[in-house]
Amino acid sequence: MIGRLPQTLRSDALDNRARILDAARAVFAAEGLDVPMREIARRARVGPATLYRRFPTKQALATEAFTEQMSACHTIVEEGLADPNPWHGFCLVIEKLCELHARNRGFTTAFTSAFPYAMDLAAEREHALTSLAELARRAKDAGQLRADFVLDDLILMLMANGGLHTRSTNARVAASRRFAALAIRAFRA
Repeated sequence: MIGRLPQTLRSDALDNRARILDAARAVFAAEGLDVPMREIARRARVGPATLYRRFPTKQALATEAFTEQMSACHTIVEEGLADPNPWHGFCLVIEKLCELHARNRGFTTAFTSAFPYAMDLAAEREHALTSLAELARRAKDAGQLRADFVLDDLILMLMANGGLHTRSTNARVAASRRFAALAIRAFRA
C-alpha cells in the first residue's frame, strides 16, 4: 500500500506564503475584508495564481490571517473568566476586546458576522461567545450586570466599536477605550 507523503513547501513557497499572510493581515487590519484578492497579491509581491494556490478563497485566507487574533480573543475571555470578581472580569474583557478590535478592522467584521463559510473561524467565534455568555451569567448572578443584558448587546457594541474611523490606529484605540468605558457604564446594573 502506498501512502501519501506529507507535502513540505520549498523555502521560496514558504516565503511567498508568509508574505501573503503579512500583506493580508495588514490590509485587513487597515481596510477591512472588502479588499480584493488581487490587491493582497500585489502587496505581497506575488502573482494572483500564487495567492490562489496557497489560499483558494478569501475565507481561507481570512481564517488563516486571523488565527493570532482569535487566540488573543480566547486569552482575553479566559482572563476574564479567571477573575474572581465577575464584574471586574466582564469589564476587563470589554476593554481588551474593544482594543483588539480597534487595532484590526477586518477581524471585527469576521468576528461579528462569522465571515461566511469560514468554518474554522465560525467555530472559534462560537467558543469565544459561549465563554462570554458564561462570564455575563456570572456577572448577572452577582447583581452587577444589567438583568436585561443579552449576548447580542456585546456583538452590537463590537460592531459599533468597529465603526470608529480615524486616520491613525492610536487615535482609533483611544476612541475605542472611551467607547468601552461608556458601554461598561451602560451595561452596569
